[in-house]
Amino acid sequence: MKIAIVGHVEHVTIGRVPALPGAGSIAHLQSPFWIPGGGGGITFYQLLRSPAEVHIFTALGDDAGGDEIAARLAATRAKVHAARRAEPHTRDLVMITPDGERTIVVVGEPQHPTASDDLPWDLLSGFDAVYFTAQDPAAIALARKARVLVITARRRPSLVQAGVRADIILGSKADPREASAMADYPVAPGALVMTEGKAGGSVTTADGTARFPAPPSAPSGGGAYGAGDSFAGALVYYLAAGLPVVEACTRAGPHGAAVLASFNPLESQLELR
Repeated sequence: MKIAIVGHVEHVTIGRVPALPGAGSIAHLQSPFWIPGGGGGITFYQLLRSPAEVHIFTALGDDAGGDEIAARLAATRAKVHAARRAEPHTRDLVMITPDGERTIVVVGEPQHPTASDDLPWDLLSGFDAVYFTAQDPAAIALARKARVLVITARRRPSLVQAGVRADIILGSKADPREASAMADYPVAPGALVMTEGKAGGSVTTADGTARFPAPPSAPSGGGAYGAGDSFAGALVYYLAAGLPVVEACTRAGPHGAAVLASFNPLESQLELR
């Protein structure tokens, strides 16, 4: 199989805090480390746990942060297609509280590839699946060349502007930027998937709504950062493999939950088979 991610990879620093800082207070970040993260980055690394040929279309800043991301991506087995921007690379700060919840501060705007970038967009016409987390409506049209197109619900404005039919739109019901219904899309997708954490989630199609369960037990002791994006990566893989969407969501659930066992989501992602 050939699968591509089109979207942003951010320079993410993760650490623990005893509590989120209140007004005028200071939080000391404990045991910090950095990873290539963001909606495109975590999904990318989850897909690398599969036997699929993985490509990533992204954009990188021209500073040390961009260079570090470029080096980490190049060290993988994936094929990397990256435009360089004459600006600093986006950085994130992720604070994990004792309950495992994460709070994210994004420094600058995420950097996305666009259709005007000199990247090998024609490759996508032969792909089994594309996961789209970028913003350019014209790039959505290019991603539509793949057999299966999965788009994060966070890009609803871009998708509406593009007028393209997505096979799957994926979002979290708890996130106001992603929670949506079929009626919110002038061109209805093949299916709208809304995750609901411990309650599992729903799949809405023209035939109605079906539920999929959460994993029977979720690990604890780590942090929630990357759980949703790891679910997305697994979902894209199982859809590319030809599974029906409800079954694909059910199979993807344990991959999202596995991340809860570690503060570093890239260490606890499960293999895809």
